[in-house]
Amino acid sequence: MNRVGRLFAGLFPTASIGSYLAAMAVLATVPLLVFVAFLLLQLERSQFQTMRTDVADDAQAISRAVERKIADMETTLALVANSVELQQGDLQAFHARVGESLKESSLYVMLARRDGVQVLNTRMPWGAALKPMANPGSVMAALRSGKVELSGVFFGATSERWVVNLTMPVTARTSDGINAVVLTQDAASLASLAAGEALPSGWSSALVDGDGRIVVSNGAENKPSGTEIEQSWLDLMYGSNNSAVFYQNGRQYLMGYAKVADWPWRALVWGPVDSLKGSFITLWQSLLIGSLVLMTLLLGIVLVAAHHLRSAIRRIACMAERIGHGEIVSPVRTKILEANQVAVALSNASFDRAEAEERIHFILQELVHRTKNILSLVQAMMRQLARGTDDVEEFQRAVSGRLAGLAQSIEALAKQQWGGIPLASLVDLQLTTVTGSVDRIHRRGPDLLVNANAVQNLGLVFHELATNSVKYGALSVLEGRLWIEWEVLEPATQDEEPRLRLQWIEQYGPPVTKPTRRGFGSTVIERHAASAFAGNVTIDFDPAGLRWTLVAPLSSFLAGSTD
Repeated sequence: MNRVGRLFAGLFPTASIGSYLAAMAVLATVPLLVFVAFLLLQLERSQFQTMRTDVADDAQAISRAVERKIADMETTLALVANSVELQQGDLQAFHARVGESLKESSLYVMLARRDGVQVLNTRMPWGAALKPMANPGSVMAALRSGKVELSGVFFGATSERWVVNLTMPVTARTSDGINAVVLTQDAASLASLAAGEALPSGWSSALVDGDGRIVVSNGAENKPSGTEIEQSWLDLMYGSNNSAVFYQNGRQYLMGYAKVADWPWRALVWGPVDSLKGSFITLWQSLLIGSLVLMTLLLGIVLVAAHHLRSAIRRIACMAERIGHGEIVSPVRTKILEANQVAVALSNASFDRAEAEERIHFILQELVHRTKNILSLVQAMMRQLARGTDDVEEFQRAVSGRLAGLAQSIEALAKQQWGGIPLASLVDLQLTTVTGSVDRIHRRGPDLLVNANAVQNLGLVFHELATNSVKYGALSVLEGRLWIEWEVLEPATQDEEPRLRLQWIEQYGPPVTKPTRRGFGSTVIERHAASAFAGNVTIDFDPAGLRWTLVAPLSSFLAGSTD
């Protein structure tokens, strides 16, 4: 491994940064030139494959449009076949109603027997003599399959136009011997579907039926309806949607085709490939010119960048030398962002030692202050608990529970770097510590970030209230519920400050009775809470549930207001 490293190290001699940047520019442009040359050779093939995909997509778009059209015709045919007049045998009323409904379209309805004899044709007036169907095979095909059949294109005997039929068999017996309902459509009406999007010059599109005959065509060749396409074209069509290449009159042609889903028709798009060659030549020229311009710009940018980078490195070297002599320096400004970052880092390094000493001194003072506050609070708590009991085990349990709650508050403050925590989070933290769950506890109030002093004191108050509720109050039974609500009271005058009202409301628990003795818990939730927040505490021992309320200045709670 070391041998390989030394070998590569020998390939890079000591030189200026400008020399290295110039070498990098040359090494970058040579592969680029090779790549452009390769790209120019491969471009025509790639574009041709893209053209094949686009042609196939164009044919697919036409086939889907035709598919939607046939689906609409099939829906219309189903509605006509199930009309009340037809079911009742009232053919004259059927003729009048259907003819009126379809008069704005190019659709017509025929009723026919098995042998192709027309019983009714909305293209002709009621009662007019009707010729036999020109395409009776579609009726027989529908009767054999028992489902709707789409015919190929044929010349209609009545319309004397190229048409297509959609035939539905009639299974119920009728007095007129009707075996099929036929919806006929002029082939010319489908021309807009076969057009697709704008075709390139010299290109054509068409719909082809199952027999290989043109239903309708558009574009340069515009083959007439009924024209049979070349068998060689049909032989090239494999799969439902693809493209093929063929030659005609010495020219290369490209053809895209797509089968119309569930029907025997196909959509075709074809045209000469050379009609699109102009775009290839233009693209080649653009790539060549762009490559030359890019190379020129790259070399120019490398030279400018080398000048700025060399200047920036020299200035930073001077700055580092001054720092080595013990000077405090300000960062230099260059045109290179990374160089500026290095300069700022070096400048900051000259101040780091003094700032580190000040920071350590501040942390020590803060630690002493926080420790004294916590120890004073613990000392007062233990003194009050000791006064209220002579039982060592009871004293130990009381101290452990309250210290656990206090520890949770201190841990939460430490995670936030003693910057305060949301009041809602404090409620959840203390009640979870006592009850293990907050499923029966509802809290409501604005988002408030309370300071460290408020977190510790409110934590003690919530712990005492929750412990009392679990033992004697609403949380001692499954039906009990607890509401903790707080709101900011706006001052009545400009001289007053906003106040916070915090309420603890219990309901659906055992009947509440006023205690006959006062212990440490009563002192915490009453006197300690009022004193810690310079507010007023009211306790209502309502039989329906305990109500504890604290009203105090908002500044006593907010983070940043007090510590």
